[in-house]
Parts: sequence; structure tokens; C-alpha cells
Amino acid sequence: MKLRNMLFWLLAAAALTGSCSRKGGGVKLRTDTDSVAYVIGMNVGMNLMRMDSTINVGAVCEGIRDVFRASAKLTAADAETFYLRYMNFALPEKARAYEEQFLADFAKSNRSYARTASGVTYTVDELGDQGLVPASDRDTVVMRYVIRTVDGTQVYSSYERGDTLRMQLGDLQKGVKESLKLIGKGGKITSWLPSSEAYGAAGDQELGIAPNATLHYEIQLIDVDKYSNRVR
Repeated sequence: MKLRNMLFWLLAAAALTGSCSRKGGGVKLRTDTDSVAYVIGMNVGMNLMRMDSTINVGAVCEGIRDVFRASAKLTAADAETFYLRYMNFALPEKARAYEEQFLADFAKSNRSYARTASGVTYTVDELGDQGLVPASDRDTVVMRYVIRTVDGTQVYSSYERGDTLRMQLGDLQKGVKESLKLIGKGGKITSWLPSSEAYGAAGDQELGIAPNATLHYEIQLIDVDKYSNRVR
């Protein structure tokens, strides 16, 4: 399905479950067809809430009304161009500005935290063995960790799964790699990772991590196998 068609139906269904139903009274579900339409609207509305809870639903409704009146303010081509520009450039810039302010404010109000040049905001809970600090991308690390979003939602815990992660340092997210270099074997660190140092604009659908998400990590470094020791 072309983006312009997908966008049209997305906005149309959102209008049904957005401000059009908030004015009181709303649509009377007199037939099965009406009920199915309402259920579709609910589903799309909930998806829109997850995407952007600050969306101007009144503008969404106005757009769908204008389409039915054949008086849309933008052509389909112009709407597609604007939408792509907003999603690919304007929205990520807004997310980065919010993220930067959030991490800066967090570091100021939590004096035990420090920030690296990349924006990783961390506190070392246990320093660990300074003779076994991962440094080379070829070093192998064994770790347990928990990932949470800004609102505190836990998206992954190796503790709950009862497992550990064993990987080369260079294969980890940049912010995780940077955090591990600050502690040694047996150490623990708590880090806030900017999206650029975690899953970036792609996010991770399997884990439920949204694009441009700032993430909170609790990491325990269980073991370090130094590459330099293996090649002697």
C-alpha cells in the first residue's frame, strides 16, 4: 500500500476515535458495521497514542473532514512529502533536544552521576577488578543487565530470564560498551543511554523499544576475557 493511502486511512480511523468522539454524544453504534468501524478506530487511536500522545487530534479530524468535503489544504503528494520530512528530520531533532535536556537535568539533580562526551550518564555502583577492565573490541565480556525506558517500564531483564550474555565488546551497543569500560570484572554500573548510544532511530521492535528511545541500564560485569591474554 502506498504511503499516501496508508496515511489517509490512518488519519481517518484516528478521527473516529479522537476528538470527534470527545465532544459528547459521539457516534451511535446502531449496526454491526458501525461497531466494526469503531473497533478499528479504537485500535488505530491506541497506536497513535503510543506513537505520539501529544498529537493534535482536532487537526486530525479537520484533515479527514476536508478530504470528505473535497477541500483538502494539501495535495496527496505534498502531504506525503511533508510527512516524510517531519518523521525523518523534524521529529528526531525534537527527540534529541528533549533527550539532551532530560539527561542534563538528571545529572544536575543527581550528583552521584557523571556524563561522558557521548552523553552517557552513569554512576558506578561497584568498581570491580581494575586489572580486568574490558578495553579492546575483541575482549569478551559476560554480563547480566536490566533495560528500562524513561517511564520506568522494564523491557528486558537477564535476571528474570535466568541467563547471562557473553559477547565481544565490539558487538554491543555503543553506550553499553562505553559503560563497561568504566568498570572491571565484578563491577556494577547504572547508565542512562542516549538513543544514539543505544538502539537509535530504528529502535527494537522485538524488545518493544521505540525509535529514538533514551534507555536506563543496570549492568553487572561478571567476567572479562582479555583478547591480549589469548594471543600471547
